[in-house]
This record gives sequence, structure tokens and C-alpha cells, in this order.
Amino acid sequence: MNINFFGILAKLCHFNTQKITFMDTNNEIRLLLRFYKDVNQNIDALRVKFANYTQIKSPDYFVKIRGYHIWLNMKGPQKTYYSPHLHIELEKKSETETHIRGLFGPDPTLWTFFMFLHFMVAGVFLIFLGIAYSDYVLKNSITMDLVVMALMVFVWFLLYFIAKQIRKSGNKQMNYLDDLFNEIIES
Repeated sequence: MNINFFGILAKLCHFNTQKITFMDTNNEIRLLLRFYKDVNQNIDALRVKFANYTQIKSPDYFVKIRGYHIWLNMKGPQKTYYSPHLHIELEKKSETETHIRGLFGPDPTLWTFFMFLHFMVAGVFLIFLGIAYSDYVLKNSITMDLVVMALMVFVWFLLYFIAKQIRKSGNKQMNYLDDLFNEIIES
């Protein structure tokens, strides 16, 4: 007997993807902002529109296409460490309709650096958790271990707020990329 748990879960947690989902960049907890949009255009015609924009040599942005994945990036003097990029995935819904998934993210180098810092903090936390357990079993003082673990929790929260500030610095460019995306679709 086969039970499709994912199908059951999908029915219980049905999400309405028929409407456009807008992002509130100021009240969003997630660092990577997502949006979904359904467009009454053929997926290949939509891809051609983005491909035509790769021919435009703008000093502000560039478009990169791989299959049905499209990236819009800042370039030139406008690109800074906090500059976002927009990753768009086109999905065929029907012959005349396309579902678009958009994801705003930081520069991949910055994202990799932040992930490295998170893994380092998590590693230090786990090492001192093990040391604290050993000291507790041996009836030694665990004060220093708890201080380091509390410091790592503080650093985790600090990394989150730094990332949120970096995203806030890139809001103007994020809006620019969103306007560019909508301009390309409507062209």
C-alpha cells in the first residue's frame, strides 16, 4: 500500500499561487525575499523577452539566462557589497500561462561569507556545549563554557541584524530590479 504523504500534506496546506504575492521589505523576517506571479504569456515568448534584454548593453544591470532561470544583476559603479540580485524561475503552467518565481538575494560572495560565519559560530557553540557537558560530568566549573555559548548566541543574532541592515541598504536597488523585471514582462 502506497501512501502519498506529500500529496496529503499539500492538500492540507494548500497555498493559493493564483494571485500575485507582494513583499513587504520592511516587515519581512526572511532575509531572502520571494514573490510569485502568474502571467498570461507563453513561457518561451517570455524567455525571448528576457533574451532580448541581454542584447541591451546597460551600464546599470546585466541579464543572464540559463534555460528557464534568469538572473538580473547590478553592475558598474552601482554595484556594491550590498547590491542584490534577482533570480527568476519560469515554470510552464499551460500553453498560454507561465508561473514566475522570483527570489531577491545578496551577492553570492557575501552570502557564502555569511554562511561561513554561521557555520563557524555553530561549530564553536557545539564544541563548547560538549566541553560544558564534560566539565559538568567531571564536576568542574562550567561558567566559562556557558559564557562562550551565550556569546555565540549573541553573535548569531548580531549576524542576523547585520544581514537585515545589508538588505535594507539594498532596498532601492531591489526596487530598481523589480521595476526592470516588470518592464521586461510588459514589453
